[in-house]
Amino acid sequence: MHNMCIRPTPEELEDFGTPDFTIYNAGQFPCNRYTHHMTSSTSIDINLARKEMVILGTQYAGEMKKGLFGLMHYLMPKRQILSLHSGCNMGKDGDVALFFGLSGTGKTTLSTDHNRYLIGDDEHCWSENGVSNIEGGCYAKCIDLSREKEPDIWNAIKFGTVLENVVLDEHTREVDYMDSSVTENTRAAYPIDYIPNAKIPCVGPHPKNIILLACDAFGVLPPVSKLSLAQTMYHFISGYTALVAGTEDGIKEPQATFSACFGAAFIMMHPTRYAAMLSEKMQKHGATGWLVNTGWSGGSYGSGKRIKLAYTRRIIDAIHSGSLLNANYKKTEVFGLEIPTEIEGVPSEILDPVNTWTDKNAYKDTQLKLAGLFQKNFGVFTNYKIGKNSTLAEEILAAGPSY
Repeated sequence: MHNMCIRPTPEELEDFGTPDFTIYNAGQFPCNRYTHHMTSSTSIDINLARKEMVILGTQYAGEMKKGLFGLMHYLMPKRQILSLHSGCNMGKDGDVALFFGLSGTGKTTLSTDHNRYLIGDDEHCWSENGVSNIEGGCYAKCIDLSREKEPDIWNAIKFGTVLENVVLDEHTREVDYMDSSVTENTRAAYPIDYIPNAKIPCVGPHPKNIILLACDAFGVLPPVSKLSLAQTMYHFISGYTALVAGTEDGIKEPQATFSACFGAAFIMMHPTRYAAMLSEKMQKHGATGWLVNTGWSGGSYGSGKRIKLAYTRRIIDAIHSGSLLNANYKKTEVFGLEIPTEIEGVPSEILDPVNTWTDKNAYKDTQLKLAGLFQKNFGVFTNYKIGKNSTLAEEILAAGPSY
């Protein structure tokens, strides 16, 4: 937690006073499974009135930072500040991008870009002054980590970094990042200034680009699409990705998962409350929404291939530079997404997923299957008004897939 929180200066510590919030981490002690409503021996409890959090039955260190994140999702909207489960970076010209995405979609990897300043990799606030990081550190996944693929994260693992769940050679003390015998969810927690191009203090101006990341294991979402405001809200409220082995317990086959606002476990109010704030800020500051699929192409998980990280990086570069705004676009069927016809450094045939599938009927069936899952999930939100405006809610509903 020393690595993950914003560390006070010695002067600030002098007058720190009483902490506002206390975490009791008794992770080695299981909770009572026979208590009413308990489904396992793990429980994370927050008492907002007492400003306390108790962790039982899990030694996963991430629960502490996520508990504080939940707290921020309660306190910040009360101050008209939007709390976001997102990565954030800034170009040399001051252009800020937010990256939303669930576990395993590439949020940390894509926001850590050595051509841009890193504001943070996971938790941010967007106020009337711009964006700021809630944390003072990064919590990077290390499974299959290599110097070639993620040099900045690799180099941040040095004295002072806390490695969690990794396996190391007892004699040489070298870490085997390929070893997932403890869990696939291996982690490194390091202070943000271990990233050479971190922006300290971690604040920036209003975002220009809102990038929604999905790891689509069905292989039917395009590698990138430009979203209207209503589509951005639809996909933000949906919070789609497909879980593949690695990020959650016991899941070895891909399955669609929807997490409202890309952080259903942390939000404290109805998802449309955060969506309305995001919509208002995007309109006010002229931000563009993008949906980027970092998952499969040419077939579903098992038959298709994962979209190359190098291609995804070129797509993200084109979003940052503004060149993608000026590309030629065409609309896809079913999801109604605007997809570019070409991007420098990316093979044009992969930009429309239908081209990469040999079995076109299987593609259509899979696309309809996913569209159905989106609609079924969104049904929960259809009765809510967004802000004072009910037409916006109708627009958002219309922005979803139709068939």
